[in-house]
Order: sequence, then structure tokens, then C-alpha cells
Amino acid sequence: MKIITLNLNGIRSANRKGLYPWLKTQNADFVCLQELKAQEEDLSEDIKSPDDYLGYFSYAIKKGYSGVGIYCRHKPIKVTKYLDIPEIDDEGRFIELEFDKLIIISVYLPSGSSGDERQAFKYNVLDKINKIFEEKIKQGKNIIICGDFNIAHHEIDLKNYKGNKKNSGFLPEERAWLTNLFDNVGFNDVYRNLYPEQSDESYTWWSNRGQAWLKNVGWRIDYQVANPSFADKALSGNIYKESRFSDHAPLIINYSD
Repeated sequence: MKIITLNLNGIRSANRKGLYPWLKTQNADFVCLQELKAQEEDLSEDIKSPDDYLGYFSYAIKKGYSGVGIYCRHKPIKVTKYLDIPEIDDEGRFIELEFDKLIIISVYLPSGSSGDERQAFKYNVLDKINKIFEEKIKQGKNIIICGDFNIAHHEIDLKNYKGNKKNSGFLPEERAWLTNLFDNVGFNDVYRNLYPEQSDESYTWWSNRGQAWLKNVGWRIDYQVANPSFADKALSGNIYKESRFSDHAPLIINYSD
């Protein structure tokens, strides 16, 4: 089983940059998408259901903003787009597909980099979605959560960790939230399980400022996290950098069936 997650920074922009011909070569079972920056009426049928995929999406109320989606090969038993949490639902930050033996979620957690108000909003979302994750893992199914968490966990996960200790995305409270997700809620960081020491090759996002991409001044903020028994099925992973569809790179994990 192959699962890909990618923050698109605009699904129409990623389409123009060659995302869909590349996806066709990947033969992934699931593709989790974040930051659609589009509404349903903006998407062609080829984008909604490319290459025999079924596409499911949750859109933000605000046009040209946020939004998440999942492509899959088989029809799910249940689709959940709304959690009755306005902070998450109104910005299109969560979608869940449930199958017989698997729950897969695409999530886009907020950035707080624009200021204190948005950082407070981010902490509020983290608190509320943590309760959702606690409930999900108790269901006893295999569960995989994919997405842009907008948090680098450890110093190994970003190039300039010393200069970012007071910046959103690497604040102690944010990092502690991830530690709690792994140590107490019970999820595993699948990529880091596979490659515990890898650093420079593990970045998934590069700022558009300066020459971050050329100098590989990156952050690892895109994740696949899973319950331990499913995480143990991970065979290999990679971050695709040969082509650029976004300011993020696709995170690809192969699992045993």
C-alpha cells in the first residue's frame, strides 16, 4: 500500500505544474491533499476524479483558502468532513474516510506565523483536534493521519533550529503537543520511525523567501502518523524532490498490505 501526502499551496497551481501526470506514475492507493485554495465549482472533473481515483474534499468557507482532500481507489464506508468544531470545519481543515479495516484522515493544521491572534487560534485548534485524535485511536481500527501539521518536532527537523526557537512552527508548546501525540495519545511518526537520524533529506517545506530551496533551508512539517501496529507496516519512505508542485514536497510511504 502506498500513501502520499502533499500540501498543494493551491490545487489549480499544482495542476499547472504537472502534479497529475506525476500522480499517474505513482500508482498510490491514497493521496492526501492540503491547502486546496479552491471551491468545488473551481475544480474540473479531471481534478475531482483523476486517473480512476475517487476524490473527496472539504472546502473552506473563505474562497481561495485552505481546504483538504483525499483521493482513493475504493468507495469508503463513511466520509466525515465536519467535526462540529467551527475553527476546523469553517476553514476546511479535516476530512476522514473510513473503510473496513482502515481510517485515513487528511488534516491541515493552522500556521501561527502571521501574529499573536493567529497563534492563539492555532493553539485552540491543536487542543480541540487532539481530543478528536484521542477518540479515533480508541476505535481499534488502523488509523493513518496525513497532513501539514505546521510544526517541526525536533532540532533535526529543520535547518535553522537555533534561529527559530521563538518562531511559530518550532515553539516549545507546539513541539510539546506533538510529543504528547506520540508519547501519550499513542500515535507513531511513521517517517521518523523509518529514518530516525535522517535530517537534511527529511525536509518537506521550504520558504519562498531568500534561496531556501536552493540552499535546502527546510522544515519537516508534513507527516504520516499512525497507530503503532499500522506504523510497523511501513516498509520505506521518501520525499519527492525531482519536480516541484508546491512549496512543499510529497511525502511518500510504502506499507505492507
